[in-house]
Amino acid sequence: MPRNDLGELRRSAAAATFGPGAIIDFRAGGATISAVAAGLDEWDRNFAPAGMLNQQAIREERLQKKLKVKGFRLPPVRDPAKDSDAEKALVAVRFPSWLQCPQCDRIGPEDLWGDEPGRAGRFCQECTRKAPGRQNVYVIPVRFVMACETGHIDEFPWHSWVQHTGECGNRKGFLTLRSEQPGLAGLILSCPKCKSRRSMDGIFSAETWRRFPDCRGRRPWISGANETCKHKPRAVQRGASNLYFPVIESALSIPPWSDRLQEALGVHWDPIINTLPEDRPLYIRMLGRGDLAPVLAELQLTPDQLGEEIERRLNAQDAINTDNLRLEEYRQFTGGVQVHGLDREFEIRPQTVPAGLRPWFSRLVKATRLREVRAMTGFTRIVPPGDAKGPNVAPLSAVRLEWLPAIEVRGEGVFLEFDESELCRWESLTSVQNRASRIDDRWRAEWIERYGADTPSPREITPRFLLVHTFAHALMRQLTLDCGYSSTALRERLYVDSGESPMAGVLVYTATTDDDGTLGGLQREGDPLRMERSIRAALKAQTWCSSDPLCIEDMLTSDDGLSLAACHSCVLAPETSCEEFNRFLDRAMLVGKPDSVETGFFTSFLKRDA
Repeated sequence: MPRNDLGELRRSAAAATFGPGAIIDFRAGGATISAVAAGLDEWDRNFAPAGMLNQQAIREERLQKKLKVKGFRLPPVRDPAKDSDAEKALVAVRFPSWLQCPQCDRIGPEDLWGDEPGRAGRFCQECTRKAPGRQNVYVIPVRFVMACETGHIDEFPWHSWVQHTGECGNRKGFLTLRSEQPGLAGLILSCPKCKSRRSMDGIFSAETWRRFPDCRGRRPWISGANETCKHKPRAVQRGASNLYFPVIESALSIPPWSDRLQEALGVHWDPIINTLPEDRPLYIRMLGRGDLAPVLAELQLTPDQLGEEIERRLNAQDAINTDNLRLEEYRQFTGGVQVHGLDREFEIRPQTVPAGLRPWFSRLVKATRLREVRAMTGFTRIVPPGDAKGPNVAPLSAVRLEWLPAIEVRGEGVFLEFDESELCRWESLTSVQNRASRIDDRWRAEWIERYGADTPSPREITPRFLLVHTFAHALMRQLTLDCGYSSTALRERLYVDSGESPMAGVLVYTATTDDDGTLGGLQREGDPLRMERSIRAALKAQTWCSSDPLCIEDMLTSDDGLSLAACHSCVLAPETSCEEFNRFLDRAMLVGKPDSVETGFFTSFLKRDA
């Protein structure tokens, strides 16, 4: 076993939920280990060759241009069958370093506990001596850590919190953390030497930490000096869901980027495109007599034809609109043309919109084959990113690299476009605008609170967005019943814009990284009659919630005020399925309210179906 081997991690999780900077719990040799996943620098160091020369590199041209990188890397995989891979592993750094004995309730930094050579676990020497057979009594990570909104994390200031009295000589030694009564008020931190005692009550209040020094700017996932940070840290539970929010940018592979040309060329792509345009044809013909011969045979192209395809792709790269990658995808779905064949990465089949849905939807498309690349650009703590352009996104490496971590997903889905004329009529209603403005005002206030008035919010929460987003959740819930996928296996992709190029569509697709995403069950639900039945059932389910009337009257609104009529009983979805972390939802936009039925976009649909 390699030294300090902690365990295994799912590949897809290493570039999202448990990416660089995330706290991960491991079970190693009977001990519980809490560690922070190290940054991308360790990927290059432990899994050569570095950068885009690595065999796990992938590409998605549109996303590369938007993020200003040369490509992406899949999380590395260690092959235990190869001796040369025996010591290869992703690196994690122990955090927090303060540990607690579950038997005697002492807490202290890791260097005060016993250890075994080659093992990551630490044990309590005193309790181990008393244990039957002197079996190791392993200590566990403490519950509380400090974090700030810019992504820094630090140890909880245990000695500062207990407030030692007089000239106590135990300012670096063991303390005791014992639960004497229920709740934080009954959790007492004490010093065995000076007998100081203090309850942990109030540690989650931001007001508590205003009297303490500023954040120390610690970044344990990146080796090197701390940053200067002017934020006030706050206490959070080590396993809290708000301690890590990955910032994900994604793109679908669409024509002409969905063909196999660049994938087939592999490591030859960069040398070819870096050659002067006038020398490129000769260079390709020279490669065609050697290393490139099998590739030309696979693509069934001559060297001259390959040169033409490369030039066509390079010209198309210059035309990529990085301001809104989804606009090009939307045009592919709404073009009304069946796409299939050569690329094997993007295949859609337009369907006839059933008569029962026509006043509300203008287009129905079955996506029988999709490829999505999801790249991680950073992460936030305490609050969700809200938008990738937010200033508080923490980096994944010490210096900016020419690549980013990513995963690729192949699957299937169903695309629906809302009728633009009916949507414009509905958006103009006063009751609809008033509900949307409540959420938009709260969103702007939160943005100013986080980033200040000098940084304008990059988005507006419109009625159109609330409608499409809430409908996507309702449809996903129904499709899990109709086609048998779990709720975490489906994902939404929203196409919404009210500007010069208006969009109002949603793609519900399989989001799993294994073969379950390509079994055909979801795209089959795109058949017109099946889809009409699913939409009708989804909307009927939204007319009543088991939490009504509290839910529909906005009395269960979340504390942040970024959703109105939405709860776990009606529209909330797993966070892996939602692009917006279960915010910006309002069931009334679908079915209306008892005192304002016109607020619901589908009110007439439900009346006609009654």
